[in-house]
Amino acid sequence: MVNIAQFQLFFLTFSRIMATIIHVPVIGGRSVPNPVKIGFGLILAIFLTPISSTQINLTTLDVIAFSIAIVREIIIGTIAGYAAVLAFGALQIAGSLMGLGSGFMAGQILNPAMEENGTALDQIFVTSALLLFFVLNAHHIFLFGLAKTFEVIPINGEIPALAQESVFHLTSSMITIGVQMSLPILGSLLLSDLAMGLLARIAPQIQVFFLGIPLKIAFGLFALAISIPALAPNVRAIFNGLGDQMILLLGKVYAR
Repeated sequence: MVNIAQFQLFFLTFSRIMATIIHVPVIGGRSVPNPVKIGFGLILAIFLTPISSTQINLTTLDVIAFSIAIVREIIIGTIAGYAAVLAFGALQIAGSLMGLGSGFMAGQILNPAMEENGTALDQIFVTSALLLFFVLNAHHIFLFGLAKTFEVIPINGEIPALAQESVFHLTSSMITIGVQMSLPILGSLLLSDLAMGLLARIAPQIQVFFLGIPLKIAFGLFALAISIPALAPNVRAIFNGLGDQMILLLGKVYAR
């Protein structure tokens, strides 16, 4: 039989898991149905509860203490999930910069996975990166990092002091990586703008404005096609460090 202390432990584990996975668009985003997210969280809780039980002494909590513990686990899960926000935010930054001057800005569409509007060029890059998330087994890295949070901070443990330096460092590094990934596209678009400017000076009778839009679209798509293989190492580096970042944000050191 399952006693009250075991049920509380399971529910607290489930609360931290759900607070973490909702920050991963391809696992717990708004485009994923709620029954699927809850079912996935319950399956993870079944496997991770034994890990949690080895870190603490099972004791029954009263209603007030149990409610406080739930809030505590949600906060810890949110802090750990912020690492996924940073990782996918870098991809969004890169995609947005790629589409900024590509000629697609007038026709933005909704990306249900990232829950934001973006250009067609942006959608191609972000969708490719989301597929790489599974191809590179980044979901395994995320799950390993999630399991590690129960070892470094046991269930019903104290909320860690937020590592400000780690937050600032990780945020700045993700922004830098996002800008770096967009540089090939931005460079090609800048060259096309310079070419159009020179053409306007040499042949003023040509309607450069109407000629430039399809050319910039073609340059942007061509540059994205040839640069995606070169961008794969950056995407791999972002996803491979996901587990480390989850633990660092909790103010702990990741010990493999």
